[in-house]
Amino acid sequence: MSARPAKHSLTLRGHRTSVSLEEPFWNGFRALATARGMGLNELAAEIDVGRDEDVGLASAIRLAVLRFYQENR
Repeated sequence: MSARPAKHSLTLRGHRTSVSLEEPFWNGFRALATARGMGLNELAAEIDVGRDEDVGLASAIRLAVLRFYQENR
């Protein structure tokens, strides 16, 4: 497993964007989306709307994944 970020495309409210995350965070992001019954694009859009303007989307996703695992251990 590579520690280097992998870039994936997402669609947020009709607009394409790329997000780079390390594979463990992609796996956690998928697990979070599954647990919430959402698709990745839908979850990313929700995280995007809720993040502070000075926090990048990739960082906001990492924090959401971290919270998910902290709350479910």
